[in-house]
This record gives sequence, structure tokens and C-alpha cells, in this order.
Amino acid sequence: MADRESDKAEGAADASTRVWRMPDTLLIMFVLAVLAWAATFVFIPGQFDVAGDPARIVPGSFQAASGTMPAPVLGDEDRAGFLDFFYAGLVTGDRYSPTVGLMAFIIVLGGVFGMIMRTRAIDAALQASLPGGKAQGETLILLLFVSFSLGGAVFGLSEEAIALTLILAPSLSRAGYDSITALLVCLCASQIGFATSWMNPFSVVIAQSISGLPPMSGMGPRVAIWASFTVLGALFTWHYARRVRLGIRPAVGKIADTSDKGAIDKFRLAHLSVLATLLAGVAWVAWGVTTRGYYLPEIAAQFFAVGMVTAVIAYLGKLEGGSTGEMMEAFREGAAQLLPAALIVGAAKGIMLLLGGDSPTSVSLLNALLNGLANLTAAVPDWMTAWAMYLAQSIFNFAVSSGSGQASITMPIMAPLADLSGVTRQTAVLAFQLGDGFTNLVVPTSATLMGCLAAARVSYGQWLAFFWKPMVALFVLASAVMLIAHAGGF
Repeated sequence: MADRESDKAEGAADASTRVWRMPDTLLIMFVLAVLAWAATFVFIPGQFDVAGDPARIVPGSFQAASGTMPAPVLGDEDRAGFLDFFYAGLVTGDRYSPTVGLMAFIIVLGGVFGMIMRTRAIDAALQASLPGGKAQGETLILLLFVSFSLGGAVFGLSEEAIALTLILAPSLSRAGYDSITALLVCLCASQIGFATSWMNPFSVVIAQSISGLPPMSGMGPRVAIWASFTVLGALFTWHYARRVRLGIRPAVGKIADTSDKGAIDKFRLAHLSVLATLLAGVAWVAWGVTTRGYYLPEIAAQFFAVGMVTAVIAYLGKLEGGSTGEMMEAFREGAAQLLPAALIVGAAKGIMLLLGGDSPTSVSLLNALLNGLANLTAAVPDWMTAWAMYLAQSIFNFAVSSGSGQASITMPIMAPLADLSGVTRQTAVLAFQLGDGFTNLVVPTSATLMGCLAAARVSYGQWLAFFWKPMVALFVLASAVMLIAHAGGF
């Protein structure tokens, strides 16, 4: 009897401390599919006229259908149904499409970066550069911040920041800094790079592909935005770290170094070769896109070549995890980690098909939605529309913190809405980038944020108490960037 009462008490305690969590992204997609299917029974679809090359929607050309066009339960070759919307989304398109082609691209890149991370070249380079028991100044802090920001911009460094925080936090504590410093260097730098990237394959490339824009287009302005935010972030981190080391500002969390010194190989020539291969591959991709017009299949092939060279270097250099079997396992695991992102792309496309498709010249409920949104935006200046897109993306990130998932859900709506609202599609993509990336620094649904906080042993409350002012500054700066981008016709 006492045991049962104890069990009840423990159950009550567990219930009282249970924290509400945001539903899984795929569950959110299913709910959206149910709502989309139900909407086809209620609302009247329509279509637009298009003009120009590339074709863009002609404002004011919307024509409503004669009545509702309910989607069937089980679809056929002419119309996706509720039960097969997922399958229809997964098989739509070809190797160049923002569905099948994009999903294959995501999976291949996930596998390649899984191989690169398995070599632990980045970990070894970081470990070699960390300060010892005596503070060595803040120059290293600046270099690390820029490096992490570059990682976020080039290959979407995000979740990997959790493991790197585990490495960095104890070492910076030994050097006189605190856990917040480690979070600024790992988490903030990587998310700033992620948000302002010109070539992140898991956010900006996906958003541009869905929007009908060439990958890496608009690279010049984006590089300038990345450099500006990175410099400001690095200087803020340098100032904070210096005040902590000098005792001017109280430290928040100091972690004793209990790591295994032999857990990470010493930085060797083979590690340097892996990093050099990655940088060379990035340069090759930039050359191919800007001079040869490479698209998803070619970019995926280029990164696959980087993975093959990495495997050879890891094997010949006898790096940890460098055997052929372990490299193939790393490829599978890396691809598997990004499979959910590929599934979300397919599910989002399926929802568009459930609504009647995303072609502006075909009768679709999506076109009716766009026409309604365009009528709302017509009442406000177009510059406010550009800023409102950024605000909407920031808010939506609370529900879907996955960059690829958010792009797949929002860009099919935001891109044509930009045409109707006098905003360029590049500016719409920029609104997605900034809204998605920066809010990942505060939304509790971000696995990267919560993982990094746990690695640094900083509570969510402590983090918000410190970071709310920098977050306000980021929001104001991003808003200014949106206004400037629209005014300049970006």
C-alpha cells in the first residue's frame, strides 16, 4: 500500500515537472495536410495569368473558379488525394526539381558531411587551437568566432555546435572565461553564419530552389551581410570575454575539464588535408555555380567528390573512423540524420498538390490564398511587406525550427506573394534566412539551442536573462537589412 502511494506521489511529481514540447515537424505537416484537405471543401480555388521570362504572376489577374473543388480521399494521376498526398509529394519532379532533386541533394550532402565529421578534423583543429591553463588573450576568441560563423555559412554548421561546445567550454573555463563565452563562440557564431549565408545547402539553397532562383544567386550582398553581422558579433563576444577574464563582469558557469585528453587525436597533416579538401570543394562549387550555371545535381556531385577524397585521406592518414567500413557507416548515418528534412520537403510538396498544385496558371486553392494575402498587403506600403515577411518567418520558427522544413513550408507561399506585393524573390528568401536563423538563438523548440545550453551547463532562464538585449539588437539590425534590401531592389 505504501509502495502504491509512493508510486502515485512520484507520478504526480513527474506530471507537475513535465515540460510541454512542440510536436514533431512531421506531425505538424500531417495536421496541415488535414486542414488543407478540409479547406478544399469550403473555399473556392482560382488561377492567375503570368508574363515575362522568367514567368511571374500578373497582379490583379486572379480568376476564381465556378465553385469548390474538393480533393478526393484517394487520388489519381490527375489530383492528389488525402491518403496519398505524402507519396505524391515524394515522387513529384525530376533530378532538377525542388522536390525529388532537392530531396536527393539533401541526403547526399548529409552523407558527405557525416564522413567529414567522422574524421574529427574539425574537433582536432579546435582542440589544437584552444588555450591552456593561462589566459592567452582574446585574439583566439575572435578567430574562433569567425571560423564558426564561416562554418554555419558554408556547410550549415548547426547541431554540430553541441559537440564543439562540450570541447570548448571546459578549455575556455581554464583560460579564465565562462560558459556564456563558449555559447557565444559556438552557438551564436554558427547561427549568425547560418542566418546570413550565401551558400548554406540546408537553408538558402533550398529556399532559392523552391523560389525558382539559381543557387547562390545574390551572393555578393549576402557575403557583405554575413561579414557585417560576423564582425559585430565577434566584437561583442571579444568585449564580453575580456570583461569576464578581467573580473569586471561576473562569470556565468565554469566547467571543470573532465574530458579524456586522449579522446581526440592530435591535429595532424591528415586532418589539415581534410579541411583543405572541404575548402577546395566549396571553392569548386562557387566556381561551378557562378561560371557554369551548376544546379542541384552538379553541386551534389561536387560534394560527393569531396566525400570520396575525404575517405581516401582518412584511410591513408589512418584517422579515427578512417577505415572504409567506418566511412560508409558515417555516410549512412549522415544521410539518415537528414532524411527527416528530405521527408518534410516531400510532405510540403504533397500539401501543395492537395490544394491543387503550386502552378499560378492552374486552378488551385493556393492561388486563392495568395490572392487573399496580396489584397491584405495592398493596404500597406511594400517596404512594410518585406519587413512583415521577416517578422512572419521569425514567428513561424517557433513552430518549425528546422531550416529546411521552414523553407519547404513557407517559401511556396512567400515567393509568389513577393511577386504580388512588389517585393523581389531574393528579398523574400533573405526574410526567410534571417527569420529562421536568428530566432534559433532563443526559441526553446530549437534542439541546437537546448543541446548547447546543456553542454555548457547554462539554464534556459540564465541564457534569456543574458541574451535578450543582444537578441533585440539582432532583430533591429535584421529589420534594417530587410528595409535596405528592398529599397535597393535586392
